[in-house]
Amino acid sequence: MSTFPVTPAGHEKLKRELQQLKSVERLKISKEIGAARELGDLSENFEYHAAKDRQGMIEAKIRDIEDKLSRAQVIDPTKLSGDRVVFGAIVVLADCDTEEERVFQIVGEVEAEAERGLISVNSPVARSLIGKEVGDEVKVPGKGGPRLMEIVEVKFSTQAP
Repeated sequence: MSTFPVTPAGHEKLKRELQQLKSVERLKISKEIGAARELGDLSENFEYHAAKDRQGMIEAKIRDIEDKLSRAQVIDPTKLSGDRVVFGAIVVLADCDTEEERVFQIVGEVEAEAERGLISVNSPVARSLIGKEVGDEVKVPGKGGPRLMEIVEVKFSTQAP
């Protein structure tokens, strides 16, 4: 069981999801199972079996989140500084051909949302950036093939890009 990095925001998101599952979803599915039991013969009761399946999925999700929370290594980007790309950094890249800028924040796998610019530390893009510094040119993988990008700025903040 190894630890994995997560920002404070990602850690809070996991805790909120766990709370929702335990306090709302568990109660809701319990009521659904009770209502399905009242319909009679459980051996051929589709509603009962479907509710029990959902209960199993909810319990599995709860165990998964509890495991993740127990192994999470919370790293606060606001306590970091420098020009080197590390976990938690917000990285401003400029395409060397078009000069178009892209902004990414390198976050934990459980909090990655590429459409918001939050990329997993394990993603190919993040792996190509980790350890590089402002001014370095980096081949960044993309849909149309690798692009040559320059690291324009590295900053550390709790604000997503």
